[in-house]
Amino acid sequence: MARYKPTAKKRRLIRAGKQNKAVPAWVIAKTQGKVRVNTRRRHWRRNKLKP
Repeated sequence: MARYKPTAKKRRLIRAGKQNKAVPAWVIAKTQGKVRVNTRRRHWRRNKLKP
């Protein structure tokens, strides 16, 4: 990716980075293991963001 990034694209990347996390341990405990994985998890090489 280019060194120069438009601000809008940069904000999208930041937001996607924040959302791209595992489910917290307390959520797994609270739901008694029913919620274990974040289905919206994204890998940087496999799934790209929409432009």
